[in-house]
Amino acid sequence: MNEQIPVVREVDRGTARLMPDIDRERAWLLTVDDAPQSYVDLDEPTHLEFEYTRRLAHVIDTCADEGAPLDLLHLGGGALTLPRYAAVTRPGSRQDVVEFDRGLLDLVAEQLPLPDGSGIALHAADARAWTDAAPADSADLLIADVFGGSRVPAQVTSVEYARAVERVLRPGGIYAANLADSAPFAFLGSQLATFAAVFAELAVIAEPAVLRGRRFGNVLLLASHAPLDTAALARRTSADPFPARVEDGAPLRRLMGSATPVADADAQASPEPPGGAFSIG
Repeated sequence: MNEQIPVVREVDRGTARLMPDIDRERAWLLTVDDAPQSYVDLDEPTHLEFEYTRRLAHVIDTCADEGAPLDLLHLGGGALTLPRYAAVTRPGSRQDVVEFDRGLLDLVAEQLPLPDGSGIALHAADARAWTDAAPADSADLLIADVFGGSRVPAQVTSVEYARAVERVLRPGGIYAANLADSAPFAFLGSQLATFAAVFAELAVIAEPAVLRGRRFGNVLLLASHAPLDTAALARRTSADPFPARVEDGAPLRRLMGSATPVADADAQASPEPPGGAFSIG
């Protein structure tokens, strides 16, 4: 087995490191300024190390008939873990990946190249600007994993942004966003209120400890005009090594509380995570 060595490079938003996994021959952990961003196994792209990534993969798996190709828009690129996953599990899919950090995109394309014929197109662009300009009814699934450092930028949290997402999605399409918060869930509540103002159906996926307010962590927000297959998602997320819960209906309204939709003028980034919340090892 050829020994892999770490790759360190200055990118647009900090210091990126690609660190090899000693247990898997062509698997890599990507960090930016020591914050974990992605994990990818080039030989086994369906191996997903991060729990929130597994939950997003469950959304990909359950949003249409098994194996059917999709049109996907990914806001946030990282090491392209989920685009690689969808290319294998839904061959023939068309995927656009929008990543603001051109240096990071170049590093990943160079060191962790995509296979020929993957159907994945890479774009160095701003997530909000791309969404505002994207063709209407062009995506079956829009996945937003947009972080500036460890925070979700304000520009992808507003009702104007939610309306842009609605325009880009096809009828029955799904929006899936990776968020981060903790009790009393002021940020998550505002996001639920914001997307409830635009979409008919909402759900969240998170570990029970996060939903109970015991710790800071990732929360996936799902939004659609069609009913979400929460039963299938619940079966899959409950069987994960770190089980998660799927919530909709009354529990979601409790999380939302008295929050109101957020406009561009008042939008704020997600809260700064406490020290060690997303550390490695």
